[in-house]
Amino acid sequence: MRTTGSREVYRNPWIRVREDAVERADGSVGVYGVVEKPHFALVLPYEREGFWLVEQFRHPVGRRAWEFPQGTWTTGSDGSAEELARAELAEETGLRAGSLRHLGHLDLAPGLSTQEFDVWLATDLAQGPTAREATEADMRSAFVSEAELRSMVRDGRFTDGPSLAAYGLLLLDRE
Repeated sequence: MRTTGSREVYRNPWIRVREDAVERADGSVGVYGVVEKPHFALVLPYEREGFWLVEQFRHPVGRRAWEFPQGTWTTGSDGSAEELARAELAEETGLRAGSLRHLGHLDLAPGLSTQEFDVWLATDLAQGPTAREATEADMRSAFVSEAELRSMVRDGRFTDGPSLAAYGLLLLDRE
């Protein structure tokens, strides 16, 4: 498939949407809507046989959601993938990781978006102050045992796709 044209249809400080005209291998033509967002870090803060989670209101789904700490650089900031993971962990939970290990790199939704993310396991945790952004003012964090996390997944209280994929990477890493 080749792109024969592209145009921006929407942009704000966090997202860009473009429409690509394409020609497929068989000669047929089509249109793809592509959401462009920066890559992000997702961190699994692990200690005492459990995890630190964050919960916040997620406007697109209209409800509060539990997930692992995750995020991207604010406009004008930059750094390595590991630096981003450390920054997001500290910002959202106040935790600092003595050890941070890369578990993998995943695509968020390759049929829709350019966004990808790195998954990190944080251990040897020390508490410090949070530095949440204004959009995270309603965020809270809580420690849950791994058994409780599994219960939350089973009964639909933990539904964040990237967080579930990250937990899957951790389970594979333990094998």
